[in-house]
Amino acid sequence: MKQEKRSRITYEKILDAAITEFGTKSYETASLNTVCSENNISKGLLYHHFKSKDDLYLHCVKACFQALTEFMKMNRKTPKSVQDGLQQLLQQRQQFFKENPCYGNIFFNTVLQPPVHLREELREIRRDFDDFCHSAYVELLGMLKLRECITREMALEYFILLQEMFNGYFQKKSYKNADFHTMIQEHEMNLSQILNIMLYGIALQPPANSLYLAHLYRSAQRSSREPSPQQL
Repeated sequence: MKQEKRSRITYEKILDAAITEFGTKSYETASLNTVCSENNISKGLLYHHFKSKDDLYLHCVKACFQALTEFMKMNRKTPKSVQDGLQQLLQQRQQFFKENPCYGNIFFNTVLQPPVHLREELREIRRDFDDFCHSAYVELLGMLKLRECITREMALEYFILLQEMFNGYFQKKSYKNADFHTMIQEHEMNLSQILNIMLYGIALQPPANSLYLAHLYRSAQRSSREPSPQQL
């Protein structure tokens, strides 16, 4: 066997072992000692292929996001409606994590509990996945008749901002000794509801006097900008 092929096999063996380690623990509790001892890998060999724990972790995250993005691209279908499209995206993600539970743990730890000192690197690794999601959102927004004052770019920015705020809420919640897998299930269920509310609102219809109140508000604003007789 050629040296290059042996080196590749060793690299993949270390990476697979690390995916299992980071895929069953958090970044903080994962251990390179465990990766080595439980998989008959010498530390010298590990450090020959990966510079540090951070380097190995980033390679695992990259493998996760690449596999997830490819899976979602391959299984994407033309949505029948906006709601169907959103459900399709979430269901595809859930199906991928059901088939690849270690990747699921890595993904949600990256999204909800990212190591602070690696945030920039993680953001770059996520770029292709985020771009795929953004293109899917743009397609779904194209199926909606937006309000006159709302552009597609504004709607997309709000869409993304809402998700980031929602993830931020769960980042805080994740430090309150909650079971991580239960939290993930709650995250996915609530995210679907939040996105639905963003698209269709929370009120069945505006109150009968809402237009009149808006007219009064605009009139008051104009009046406040006009000089009074005493000022003339």
